[in-house]
Order: sequence, then structure tokens, then C-alpha cells
Amino acid sequence: MSERFNLLSPEVKANPYPTYARMRREAPVCQVEPGGMWAVSRHEDVLRVLKDPQRFSSQGFRVATNPPWLGGNPFSESMLTMDPPQHGRLRVLVQKAFGAQAMARLEPRVRDICRQAVAELPRGVPVDLMPPYALRIPAAVISDLLGLDPTRAARLKQWADLITGGVTTVRPEEEDRKQRARDAVAELRQYFGEVLDARARAPGTDLVSELQQARVDGEALSRDELIAFMALLLVGGIETVVHLLGASLVVLREHPEIWAQLRADRSRIPAFIDEVLRFEPPAQAAPRLTTEAVELGGVSLPKGAPVLVLLGSAAHDDAHFPDGDRFNLSRPGPQNLPFGHGVHFCLGAQLARMEGRLALEALLDAFRHLQAGPEPMTWHRTLVVRGPATLPLVLHPL
Repeated sequence: MSERFNLLSPEVKANPYPTYARMRREAPVCQVEPGGMWAVSRHEDVLRVLKDPQRFSSQGFRVATNPPWLGGNPFSESMLTMDPPQHGRLRVLVQKAFGAQAMARLEPRVRDICRQAVAELPRGVPVDLMPPYALRIPAAVISDLLGLDPTRAARLKQWADLITGGVTTVRPEEEDRKQRARDAVAELRQYFGEVLDARARAPGTDLVSELQQARVDGEALSRDELIAFMALLLVGGIETVVHLLGASLVVLREHPEIWAQLRADRSRIPAFIDEVLRFEPPAQAAPRLTTEAVELGGVSLPKGAPVLVLLGSAAHDDAHFPDGDRFNLSRPGPQNLPFGHGVHFCLGAQLARMEGRLALEALLDAFRHLQAGPEPMTWHRTLVVRGPATLPLVLHPL
């Protein structure tokens, strides 16, 4: 292979799956652009990496999301970048907040948020559904959980975009983008710091107040640890669900027969959500770092090699998912790989699925069908996440 695959090229970001298929066939473990990371594309190899934090460290996330010029990214200090046992001690703190009982308590509030958002959508005219639907719903839910100001939804999303991989697209010579990134991190730290100060003065029933009062091995979390937790919850609560909702709309736009099937039988919505997560996973990649020399897929990787686990490719691997490039509502599920694996399995998976289900139910209750708008859609372009950036649609009411 004379040239490296470029995972940030416009063609790949617009539709990465043909490139992923070539990689699985021709070079399942290979160096790619940007930066010569070692990309892992086959399902079998992806699972091996995710199951082995001893050899493939989550410190790779820290390296990928915190370049030296940034001066510190709170997300890169979160438990997502940690390996056992440190990761496990912190994970326990938030596990209860995302358990089945907590989800049952939260469901009526999420349903109200979804219905309100859908009630205010324009009828019969083109509208970009990303801000008023795909962003509004998860931003309102995570703001509710953390006790944040929901009117700051757009800024919360910009911060989430940045700290999940926007920095990975900055080229060395782009001083203006570097400065904007540094400014955004400073804003995020200041805002989260203000929230912490407010909770310290007047604790509430939100998750931030609970984290402030939590103890790990008898000690309170430091201010930096609390801000890192908030950054992780912001990303987990917004990025995944924004792109899940957007991808759901793209599938329904392209498959009107599925819209009709779901309107006729709402019990199929959970299977639809699971297949969207497989077919168009919001988290396309996860960085890792080798802790020793290791062989993977017949390739020898040195110690300290940056590895990029291509979750999006693994989810389309025909060896594991027959006819993987086809959306199949009857495919057996659930598919958990889009939420990671092992110690880093996403705590918010139940919440994301619930939001996807309730948001779609609200849409089906209000509209007869949807169609593409006159403008083309665009894709969000970072190394780690994928989803619609703009999605013009026309919604036809009942």
C-alpha cells in the first residue's frame, strides 16, 4: 500500500464505510493519517484491544485529546482515560446515577422534554432538525442531571465537540484554531468552577452535588477531578445522543418503509435504536496506547504506539455482522460495541437508549412522515465521533 489511509479526508468523513471495508480486507492493522496512528479495523482485533487494558492503555485517550499546545483538557483527566484499578474506584461514584432504578425515575421527565421539543418543531417547512431536536433533547436531559443552565445548550455542545476530538483536527500551523480551543477550555473550566462554587454554597439533588459530597478511599474529590467528571458526563450525555438522534433521522429519511413500520408497531423502536447504533455508531473510534511491544492482526506494534480502535469499522464487519453495510431492523440485538467494552463500557448506555426511544416516539406521535429538505446535509468531522452536523428535513403533521 503506497499511501496511508487518511481518516480525516472529506471523502472518508462523508462515508467512512467503504474505506473501512478496504482496510479490513487489505490492511486490518495499519498506520493511518492523522499522525501515523495504528488503526485496528476488524471486529475480532477491536474486541481484543478493548478487552486488554493491561497492554492497550486508555492513556491513549489522554494523548489524543490533550496535545501539548492545549495546556490541559479536563476530559483527558477523566476516568475514561484511566486504567484499572484507578478507573474502577471512580466509576463506582456515578454507577448508581445511571442504574435501572434511576432510569425509571428519570423516564417521565425525559418524555416531557421530548414531547415539548417536538411540539415546537416547524410543520411542513424545511428545518435543520439538529439544533431544535437532536441537540435540544440531550442538552436538556444532561442539564437536568447536572443542574446546569439549559439555555447554554449550544455552548455546551461546542465544548463537547472540542473535548471529544475537535482538537485532533487542528494542524500544527493553525494558530487561530489553537487559540480558540484554548479559550474554549478556559471557558469550560470557569463555568464548571462557578457551578461547583454554587453547589458548595447551596447543595441540590443533582449529580454535581452528589459528587461533591462523595468520598473515594475516605477523601473528597479534588476540584480538578470534579471538573473532569463534569466534562466526561457532558460528553457522554450530549455527544452520543445528539449523533444517535441525528443518525436515526438519516435512516428514516432514507427508509420511509421503516418509518411506516415503526408507526404501526412501536414495540420495534428499541430494535431500531440498536441497529442505528450499529449501523452509524456515534463513537467511531477509541484511542489506546500500547504499554509493551505486542503483535496484533499479524503486525508487530512497539511499546508506546498510539492505537486507534475503529468501532465504526468493527460494527460493519461482515465476519461478525452478515451484510454489515445494510440496515436490518430484524438484526438480532442488542449491539453493545458502540458503547465500548469491558471496564470502559459506557455508563450512560441505558440513558442514551431511553432518550433515543422517547424522542422517536414523540416524533411518530406528531408526524405522518418526513422527507429530505432542499439543502444537502453535512457531517460532523472529528476523529472520534461521527454524526450529522446539519440535517434539513420537512416534517408533515398528522
